[in-house]
Amino acid sequence: MKIFGQHDLKTIEQFHDVASRAVDAALMADGHVGYVMPIGGVAAYREQLSVVGIGFDIACGNAAIRTNLTMEQVAGVSAAEAVHDPRAVLESKPVRLLADEIQRTISFGVGRANRDDDAPTEHPLFLDDAWTLVPSANGYRDALWEKARGQLGTVGSGNHYVDVFYDDAGRVWVGVHFGSRGLGHTIASAFLAISQGLGWGERAREAEVLLDVREGAGHDYWHLMELAGKYAYAGREWVARRVVEILGGREEELVHNHHNYAFRESIGGEELVVVRKGATPAYPGQLGFVGGSMGDDAVIVRGAAVDPDESPELAETQRAALYSTVHGAGRVMSRTEAAGKKKGWGRKARVVKPGKVSPEMMQQWVTRKGVVLRGGGLDESPHAYRRLPDVLGAQGDTVEVLHTLHPLIVVMAGENEFDPYKD
Repeated sequence: MKIFGQHDLKTIEQFHDVASRAVDAALMADGHVGYVMPIGGVAAYREQLSVVGIGFDIACGNAAIRTNLTMEQVAGVSAAEAVHDPRAVLESKPVRLLADEIQRTISFGVGRANRDDDAPTEHPLFLDDAWTLVPSANGYRDALWEKARGQLGTVGSGNHYVDVFYDDAGRVWVGVHFGSRGLGHTIASAFLAISQGLGWGERAREAEVLLDVREGAGHDYWHLMELAGKYAYAGREWVARRVVEILGGREEELVHNHHNYAFRESIGGEELVVVRKGATPAYPGQLGFVGGSMGDDAVIVRGAAVDPDESPELAETQRAALYSTVHGAGRVMSRTEAAGKKKGWGRKARVVKPGKVSPEMMQQWVTRKGVVLRGGGLDESPHAYRRLPDVLGAQGDTVEVLHTLHPLIVVMAGENEFDPYKD
């Protein structure tokens, strides 16, 4: 077992509990408490997986596209000017107009509500044989199929986002973070119930039950998990490419990873099922996109290419990490701790317990960083997160940073956006 970084006692206890049933396990430096398995946790099994380990947002992940555009073309200022004078970005009319256009075009929340309705709802994944594994009784299959079609190309809420970045060379990138939406949530909820002897559609408590992926419920879950993975990839790539179109650019490179998923991988010469819950795959040479927060830099990383004979300790650390790294900065405050507790919903909601973050604090942070922000609640303020350089530093030399991406535009769901699938 390998633990990177510093964690609170509850996170460590969760990790040790999960590790006690796994062949091997690791905890990334951005780890924090989750449902049964901590976010940032990685666990390897022999022909088994944990439904609650992968979590409710199956195939949540990140995608980043490097465009052919430069900061001068998009914002009218250079990357150096933007870094040294953030107000130059905030005062850029083209940037503000682009932020508005992205917010109007891309849908956040439960379904496609914005003006753009050309999401790939006829994608081949809707003809996948895995759909037959969803019960047709009580209309479960038809309802899930329709839900999935209606939500493909939506971003959701919570910590999910659409960002426009620029790197140190002044090149413009588009980054997105979200998962399989209601499709994944329904699959996870159903198999959480099935694993506890209940039926599809019944409610079950969060508990870890290991399923054999070769037969029965484990076999069916694996194939539906893969369907959710295809769905998440299709949604993220459509959204990211749509934003590139809005910018008037062209795609030159795509970096794309799941970080809530199970993979068949070779670890120490043995094929294992590796469950990552909030952890980015990072085999030697493998690229990954890791976000920070709405007011922090993101990075493009690559698993370090290591010669075991020349660097045996680093090679062993990579193996002990189960060839994984962080997926973000990691929370230091819960949503309620950051934003407070409200009673009611929408405009009628009233604060019954104030949080640690005020609107002024959040706005000051993003203004100082030169970020044009649309949407975003106090629970997603940078104050609620660790700093990404710190958690990357705790991972050591297992990955190398290829590009540091500075946020230019951040678009998220509004604070009162209803979305039961945000996590």
